[in-house]
Amino acid sequence: MKNTKTMPLIGTLLSLLMVLTLTLTGCSKQGGTLAKIKQSRTLVVGTSADYPPFEFEIVKNGKQQIVGYDVLLAHLIAKDLGVKKVKVVNLPFPSLINELQNHKVDLVIAGMVYTKQRAKIVNFSQPYFKTQQSLLVATKNATKFKHLTDLKGQRIGAQQSSEQETIARAILGAKVVAESSLEILTQELKTGSLDGLVVASTAAQAYVVEHPHNYAIAKQIQFKVNPKLSDPRVISRKGDTDLLKQVNQTIARGKRDGKLAQLFKTAQQLQFEQRK
Repeated sequence: MKNTKTMPLIGTLLSLLMVLTLTLTGCSKQGGTLAKIKQSRTLVVGTSADYPPFEFEIVKNGKQQIVGYDVLLAHLIAKDLGVKKVKVVNLPFPSLINELQNHKVDLVIAGMVYTKQRAKIVNFSQPYFKTQQSLLVATKNATKFKHLTDLKGQRIGAQQSSEQETIARAILGAKVVAESSLEILTQELKTGSLDGLVVASTAAQAYVVEHPHNYAIAKQIQFKVNPKLSDPRVISRKGDTDLLKQVNQTIARGKRDGKLAQLFKTAQQLQFEQRK
């Protein structure tokens, strides 16, 4: 026969255990990623390495590496978190958020901008760079397009799931071609399969500098965008508010002390050295 005197005590212990379990579960959801990063001493960042000078591939000492402004920012964030190692995972741009949600990466830093649809499933840091959008064209077409109406019926490329795709689809009468890789799009522009490519101005300038005989910027084409929605941000999972807080602190301080501007210049220099 059970000892009825012990039943209230057992019930109390079970209640306390349930409260403790719920508390720990809440804590793990709130601080799980940050705790994991510090425990593993590694920050895992997802990016799409076809967007110079933000992220691009180089060969150094016979080994392929991913470098750029976003990678340098990742190292700055890691330093502020107290970890020394940054693991950069190169992924197709459209799959970055899925991989973040599947816990394959801790953060996404890939020149990604805010959208209402994305904000339903992930959190955004404050912007870490101010950017504009340009139309990249073949060198021979540098002065061909003077107004947005000139793009009617033209094949205009943009990276899939990007801010640039949204801009391209707003061009009245344009035939939009969306690809996951910016490298594929620039090759299509080079071969004449595309008439123009909507791309961030910094990336457009990078392609022009690196391939002046192939690409030019249609300077008379101006895209109207909301800078608050077009500036790139770091992306985190919904529950990782403590990690995002640390990221925002790094970005805010980097803006104040000029560190972010310095990192961007370093990224541009890395790209310049790669061209030599």
